[in-house]
Amino acid sequence: MDIMGLIINVLLFASPLIIVAMGGLFSERSGVVNIGLEGLMIVGAFVTTATSLILQDMGLSFLVSVLIGIGLSVIAGAVFSLIHAYASISLRANQTISGIALNMLALGFTMYLTQIIFQGKETESIGIGQNAASFLIPGLKDIPVIGGLFDWRVMLVAVVVVVTWYVIYKRPFGLRLRACGEHPGAADSMGINVAKMRYQAVMISGMLAAVGGALQMLAFAGKFAPYTINGAGFMALAILVFGQWRPFSVMTAGLFFGLLRVIGVTGNSLFPGVPIPEQVYFALPYIFVVVALVLFSRNAMAPKALGIPYDKSSR
Repeated sequence: MDIMGLIINVLLFASPLIIVAMGGLFSERSGVVNIGLEGLMIVGAFVTTATSLILQDMGLSFLVSVLIGIGLSVIAGAVFSLIHAYASISLRANQTISGIALNMLALGFTMYLTQIIFQGKETESIGIGQNAASFLIPGLKDIPVIGGLFDWRVMLVAVVVVVTWYVIYKRPFGLRLRACGEHPGAADSMGINVAKMRYQAVMISGMLAAVGGALQMLAFAGKFAPYTINGAGFMALAILVFGQWRPFSVMTAGLFFGLLRVIGVTGNSLFPGVPIPEQVYFALPYIFVVVALVLFSRNAMAPKALGIPYDKSSR
C-alpha cells in the first residue's frame, strides 16, 4: 500500500469514529453521558442497509438507495435516542445503565428485524454490494494522485466537524448547551430550559451516531451483521475523552484511531516479515482505547455537570 492509499484508508476508517464522537460531544456538552452510541450506530447501520437493499430491489441505483438509507437512519437515530433521553433526563435514571440498556436493545431489536424482513437471505449478515467508486465525487476523482481523497464520506466528516465547532462556540444554541453541561442551575436561572436543551442534544447525538453507523457499515464491506459495529461506539467515546470535548481535537484523535484501525486490518501487509500474529494487530485499537482512557481520563476537562441529572428543586 502506497502513502496516498494509506491516507485514504485512514480517512475512511476514521470517518465513522469522528462523526459518532461529534454526536457524543453534543450530548456530553449538555451534561448527558451517552454510552448508547454503540447501539445508535447499530440502528443506523441496520436502517441504511435494509433501506438500500429494498430500494435496490425496486430498481434504484446503489448510491441513491444508500443516500436515502442514510437519511432514514438519521430519523431512526433521533427517535431511538429518545429512549435514553427520557430515562436520563425525565426519569433522572443512571445515565450509564440507560446507555448500556440501549446498546443491548438495539442489537437484539435489529437482529430480530433482520430475520423478519429478510427471511430468504442470510439472517446473520445482509450486504448491499459495496462499490467504493460510487462514493467518489465526479470531476474531482480524476485529479492525479489526490483524486481518491474526494470521497463524499470524507467530505461529510469535514463538514460535520466545522459545523459542530461553529454551533458549539459561535452560536447562542452552543452557549446555552455548554451552560447546561457546566452549571445547569445557573442556566435555568437565566431562563434556559435545561431539559429541552438536553433532549435536543441527545437527539442530535443519536442522529450523528446513526450516520456514523452507516459509514461504519460502508467502510467494512457494506455488510450489516452483529459484528459490524464491534465496539466502535465505545472507541468514539474514548476519542471524545482523548480530544477533551473539543471538535478539532476530537477530529485529530479520531484520525489517530483511524490509523490504528487500518493497521489492525492490514498490519501483516503493511509490515511484511515482522513476526507479529494478526490477532495483535486486530487488538491494537482496543488496547489504545484502554491506554488513552487511563492516561487522559484523570486530567480530562469534562463538563462539570456531566452525568448528573438536573433537579430543578435543588437549585
